[in-house]
Amino acid sequence: MPTQRSGGPTMHDVGKLAQVSAMTVSRVLKNDPGVSEATRERVFAAVDRLGYRRNETARSLRLGGSGMIGLVVTNLANPFYSRLALGVQEVATEHGFRVVLSNSADQVDKEPGLVDGLVDHQVEGLIVVPAGSRQKHLEVAMRHVPVVLAARPPAGLDTDCVLVEDFHGAREATACLLAEGHTRVAFLGNPPALYTGTERLRGFWAAHEEAGVEPDSTLIRQGLVDAVTAERATAELLDLPNAPTALFCANNRISQGAIRVLLKTGTSIPLAGFDDFDLSDVLGLSLTLVSYDADEIGRQAARLLLDRLGNRGAPPPAARRVTVPTRVIRYGPPSGGPREVPA
Repeated sequence: MPTQRSGGPTMHDVGKLAQVSAMTVSRVLKNDPGVSEATRERVFAAVDRLGYRRNETARSLRLGGSGMIGLVVTNLANPFYSRLALGVQEVATEHGFRVVLSNSADQVDKEPGLVDGLVDHQVEGLIVVPAGSRQKHLEVAMRHVPVVLAARPPAGLDTDCVLVEDFHGAREATACLLAEGHTRVAFLGNPPALYTGTERLRGFWAAHEEAGVEPDSTLIRQGLVDAVTAERATAELLDLPNAPTALFCANNRISQGAIRVLLKTGTSIPLAGFDDFDLSDVLGLSLTLVSYDADEIGRQAARLLLDRLGNRGAPPPAARRVTVPTRVIRYGPPSGGPREVPA
């Protein structure tokens, strides 16, 4: 057996054992159809015997890149971002890239350091879900690598992005509640500084205008960041003398916080919300949820990024915007129209 160096067996070691050149070993590992079956078997036998593993990082660097793309999300604990990351990884893997994942935890001040760190580690491109509207650090990163935004649009940047039909989905779900006769629909939303927060409130408002119903501003709560803050806001709304007869929640965490309050208090009012979530179909509640393919957001973002990476020698294309469609899903019994909230 060839002597192994401290760094492990090399392609040359495999070739020597299989009695072929290192180039032939490379062709076998790339599944080159021009290599004979007998040679292929000898090479794979040598690979197994030596425990050879190809160093993809070194190989990619020799070819002019690291073979890595960076992904920055705002809350990996949220299933939406986990699905988005899986979509990115699916497409990246198909094209021979690895994904380096970072989580900003919704901290605007933390994001620039994560982006800089990924660029310093020689990622070839970045996909970012911005934590806020301050994106100067992304403009700096774009001097070195292409950047694609996901779920939130660029603010003053000329770059690609992939969005959800936030306005349309919120309008359609709210319209379902209004069509059932609810005229006092509460809105529980995320921070208004976020694009999703403003677009989903805009859709909520538009549905009211189209139905000829004036929204009650005292039933609008914004700035909710998790299920706990959503629980508090829901409890406050239900305690009002003239409480809402239905709820609209701007994301899955807010919906889950509101649902906890409804179940704890035995309050039977319908809820519409953005984002479908696990077990929504077995809660026995009247739910109207805006659903979409979160994986597809990641897949589309990865395709845009890889398209730019594949055309680095050509003039850059104009910034592109891809929108992932939404649909409304109904769970549980129909609301049966407005009902009194128990005192």
